[in-house]
Amino acid sequence: MKYLFALALLASALGARAQGVLTFERDLHDFGAVPEGTMAAHEFRFKNTGNQPVVIANVQASCGCTTPEWTKTPVLPGKAGVVRAVYSSAGRPGVFSKTVTVTSNAATPSHVLTIKGTVLTKDEQKKALTPAEVARSPRLVIEGAPGHDFGRLESGQQLSARFVVRNAGKSPLVLGALGSACYCVGYKVPPAPIAPGQSTAVELVYAPRQLGALADVVTLQSNDVATAGEAKLTLRATVVRTLAPESLVKESGTAVPFK
Repeated sequence: MKYLFALALLASALGARAQGVLTFERDLHDFGAVPEGTMAAHEFRFKNTGNQPVVIANVQASCGCTTPEWTKTPVLPGKAGVVRAVYSSAGRPGVFSKTVTVTSNAATPSHVLTIKGTVLTKDEQKKALTPAEVARSPRLVIEGAPGHDFGRLESGQQLSARFVVRNAGKSPLVLGALGSACYCVGYKVPPAPIAPGQSTAVELVYAPRQLGALADVVTLQSNDVATAGEAKLTLRATVVRTLAPESLVKESGTAVPFK
């Protein structure tokens, strides 16, 4: 009887220790100086040092200015994964410190990661750089017309427009946040850095929320410090309630179909 009891205790102890463990390489990342308008991104790498698979249920940022991404598949014992935090610096000059909280089935179910840095305005960046460094800055150039006319759109419809962006500078061009008064424009796919002398197609998704003839100005920001560092694009459309052809006419106050 005592032998069986001892075995039960041992099995219980082993079961309690059978759990995944998230071990991060580091819990804090300091971006240092961040050019205003850019998206500051960092990957926190971790390894499962436990003996059971780990599944990350959610990663919650402390503010809407930080977007988290993470390994969605189960992380087996001995395997690695990442939690990526992206901070939008547009319109947020000054010091920042943000957290992302990782929730999982690991031995420690909640783990807090921190990103921090200082967002510099264009003027502050120029002051911090030597003339030679400014000369090596990337250059944002829009090839072709800086606008697109969608024509007639149905309310609730979402379309995309493609613009070609060229880096006429001497260091990689990083495109940042999009600014618009309508809050109805976004990237279809977040653009990768553009090498010096290279061009890339950038697709913007347009989802207007008002009816009528619209002309929404979009500000495309970047890490170009030699010039204004941004480009203005105009998206035009005439938004109607429906694009379906009229199939009814009114006769004597009663709607009847065409014959």
